Amino acid sequence: MRIFASDGVRNFMQRLGMEKGEAIEHKMVSNAIEKAQRKVEGRNFDMRKQLLEYDDVANDQRQIVYQQRNDILLADDISDMIINICDDVVNDHVDGFIPPQSIEEQWDIAGLEASLAEDYDLPLPIAQWLEDDDELHEQTLRIKIVDALTIKYKEKVAPIGPSARRFEKQIMLQILDSLWKEHLSTMDHLRQGIGLRGYAGRNPKQEYKREAFELFQSMLHNMKLEFIRFLARVQIQPQDDPDAIEKQRRDEVARESVTANHADAAGLDAEALPADQATARPAIREGRKVGRNEKCPCGSGKKYKHCCGELS
Repeated sequence: MRIFASDGVRNFMQRLGMEKGEAIEHKMVSNAIEKAQRKVEGRNFDMRKQLLEYDDVANDQRQIVYQQRNDILLADDISDMIINICDDVVNDHVDGFIPPQSIEEQWDIAGLEASLAEDYDLPLPIAQWLEDDDELHEQTLRIKIVDALTIKYKEKVAPIGPSARRFEKQIMLQILDSLWKEHLSTMDHLRQGIGLRGYAGRNPKQEYKREAFELFQSMLHNMKLEFIRFLARVQIQPQDDPDAIEKQRRDEVARESVTANHADAAGLDAEALPADQATARPAIREGRKVGRNEKCPCGSGKKYKHCCGELS
């Protein structure tokens, strides 16, 4: 009643002098309560409907991710999937230095060579290729870079044999799960503040769907990028166990986050403590500890607690 009743009903109740806890039997007040109840139920229904629509967006994305995980788990060999991902990642990377449908004067070949060497440990003489082959154009250059990266990775995993297939699946699943959890957290934060878009004259539902789609596309792109970068830069020895390599990768990621959180705490001990405490060392007792009721070792004949061990 306090929230949904009209001003007329509120003033009417004040004029009647109704006491707290008193039964309300007037027809006008009963009708007002019934209308307020319908408003409350309608408001709660709209809230549940809106929450369900938001959950439908996340559920559609969840089905795509789970289907992708099942495809990886059920596949005996994901080499074809890796080649397709490699093609997508390299083409997106090359777009930053060779714009599609551009002329050679717009190409940044030096930057492309440096970025491939840094991000994928793939030093390629692209400038020399273009100088030696006049028929080498944008599309064939992209194919040649993808082939070079694919060949390098195949040569790297060849010594470990069939274990490479299990290694590839474990790494891809680990990266996908990690990014998916981060994505769900980002979606929760987006949903909490999306209602404010209504003050700008925008539809919060449409804004949520649009931004959720962009975040999901970005997550899939980052998954492919991180996966190919890791495969390109990892150093594999024939005796290495894929489980140990995966554990090493997780430890490196955890170590980087811990280092960032504790970087400022490294020099606090010597600064926060006094000089005598910062350099103090624990005392080490020599010989057996004397009991308080035993004779004092000084030879006085008294108990230790009444002689040298007496508390001051």
